[in-house]
Amino acid sequence: MNDQVKGQKRQEVKMLNRKLLELTGVLNVESFDSEEFLLDTELGFLTIKGQNLHIKHLNLEQGLVAIEGYVHSLAYLDGTGPSKSKGLFGKLFK
Repeated sequence: MNDQVKGQKRQEVKMLNRKLLELTGVLNVESFDSEEFLLDTELGFLTIKGQNLHIKHLNLEQGLVAIEGYVHSLAYLDGTGPSKSKGLFGKLFK
């Protein structure tokens, strides 16, 4: 993993007991509520679904986000899988 090519994008996802999610490489928080977050990351759009979700820490200058709550799923929206949904893209293009 340390064989990172110069200029290659990088993202770290750390989750503790499905209750605390820490992410690096976040460019922007596109939308969020207590059940869903849509993040623009260096590796594409990421949707996080769960219950009672809220931002614990946010620093977009460093690309860091920490989210608390009960996490059900994480999915990248690259258009190749079943996670692509009209509702999420509707939020994206508000």
